[in-house]
Order: sequence, then structure tokens, then C-alpha cells
Amino acid sequence: MLSALHLTAFHPALVALILATLLMVPVCMIIAVVSGARVLTSSTGVPAPVLESTAVSISVSTETPLPTLTPSSIPTKIYTNTPTLTFTPTKTFTPTLTFTPSATPTITLPAAQGANCVPDENERVVARVVSVTDGDTIVVDIGGTQYKLRYIGIDAPESSATGGKQSTDYNRQLVEGKTVTLVKDHSETDRYDRLLRYVFVGDTFVNYEMVRAGFATSGSWPPDTACDQVFATAEQSARLNQLGLWVPTITPVLYIPPAAISTSSGIISGSGSNCDPSYPDVCIPRYPPDLDCSQIPYRRFRVIPPDPHSFDRDGDGIGCEGG
Repeated sequence: MLSALHLTAFHPALVALILATLLMVPVCMIIAVVSGARVLTSSTGVPAPVLESTAVSISVSTETPLPTLTPSSIPTKIYTNTPTLTFTPTKTFTPTLTFTPSATPTITLPAAQGANCVPDENERVVARVVSVTDGDTIVVDIGGTQYKLRYIGIDAPESSATGGKQSTDYNRQLVEGKTVTLVKDHSETDRYDRLLRYVFVGDTFVNYEMVRAGFATSGSWPPDTACDQVFATAEQSARLNQLGLWVPTITPVLYIPPAAISTSSGIISGSGSNCDPSYPDVCIPRYPPDLDCSQIPYRRFRVIPPDPHSFDRDGDGIGCEGG
């Protein structure tokens, strides 16, 4: 019976304690429930057992502390872009001679014979002739640099070829040591890296003059053909008038002294040293002795006074006209 009363008396308190523990009810509320349970028990008239201590002290923490996160120190890797060095060797290039003059279109060309064919809009440069190579090639100085230059549209003999000396000499008379004006057609240089230009000196169009005077021939080398027809006409004129290299070649005739002449007084030698100058085309011995036409082998030869042998009796300058 006592065990039943004890269970009855403490049952509400145990229940409250269990609930408080489960629900984390504050301690003050648990004490109030226990005290109330004791009052209810006393009012029933059944004496409650006296307990040495009816207060249950429970310390319950209502707050669950959250863990403090201390971030680990994670190093950040920094990438530095260091480019790989690539060695590019410096190239040493020796270019083919390239002439780049400063165009001077304001230079006025002279009203030279044959110059109407030269393009008006093309670049013009002033130069000084350093030397003459042959009839169509010279060396010029432009701004302190020397260039070989070939005349456009013409061709002359090499200096060592037949007619080459005459052609070179005539070209030298025209331009050597003089200031000239250079005019371009289309091409800058030829395959030998020589400048290709029309050349003017004073009032003379040099390319044209070399052909007109008969010391060069005309030709056509595309695309530099502006003056081809003018040069061809000049060549025809030089040929017709037998100018320069077109002069007919005179082939000298080798002189052969005449054989000995038989006279009434004996044999007379016909050696050159004894030839009378009055008869320049033949060799007739000097006077004396006196000779007549029957004593010499020549007929109808030229006679120059004083005619010591009287071969030209009619005075017409021809000796021994008869038989």
C-alpha cells in the first residue's frame, strides 16, 4: 500500500521531469509542477509521506551553441604568365640595286628634236654624267650614288666592236661630265640592273640624237616603247643620208709598183721612190729621161702639172688618151 501511494505521489513529478527533459522546459516551471503535486496530494486527506527533499534541481541548458567555424587558410595560387622567349635572328639582306628617286615632275623638258614621244607625266630626275661606257650606256651620279644607265630604245656597238669607238666618242661629246635630265618610261631597270631612261642634255634628246647621227640603231624592248616609232624614222633617215656608221666603207686598193719599163736607152726601174708626182695614180719614172706614151704601159691616167713628160698634150688632165 505504501509503494502504491509513493508511486501515486511522485507520478506527476516524474512525468513533468521527463517532459521537461524532453522539451527543455525551464527549471522554474518544473519546480512549480512538483509543488502543485504536493498540494493536491495533501487535500485528499491522505497524509503524504514526508520526504527529506522534494525539490529536484535540474540544470538544463536550453541553448545548444553552434560550433564556430574557423576557415582554414587555403593559399591561393597566383599564376604568372611568363612568355617563352623566341629568338628571331636578324636577317642580312643585300638587295638588288633598286633606284627610288624623288620624282620631280616640275622639271620642264626642252623642246628638243624628237622629244614629243617622251611621256609628260613620268618622273624626271636631274643627274650628273660620271663616265661614258659606250654609245648607249653611261654612269650617272644621283644624290651622291652612282648608277649604270642605259638609253631606252636604241642600241650601239660595244666599244671594242666595229664602229664602237666612233659611237662611244660621239656619246662622250654629248654628255660626259654634264648635267642631264632623266625620264622614265615604264621599267625601272633592265636585267643587268641598269637604269632605263630617256636622257636630255641642254636642248638635245640624247637617245634620239645617237640614232639620228647614225651612231646607234633603233630597237623595241617592251614595255618601254613610247619612242620606238620616232627612233625607227630617225634610223631610216641616217641610213639614207649615209651618216655616222652608215657611211660606205672604202676598201683601200693595195698599190703594186709597175714592172720595169724598156726604153731605147735601156731598162728603167719603176720603183716607188722614183715615181713622178705629176702622175699620182701610176708610177712613171721622173724626168730625165724623157718618155712618150709608147714607152709606158698606162693609158688614160690622171696628169697634174707640170707634166714633165708631156703626156697630156691637149691639157685636159688625162694622159696618153690615144693608142
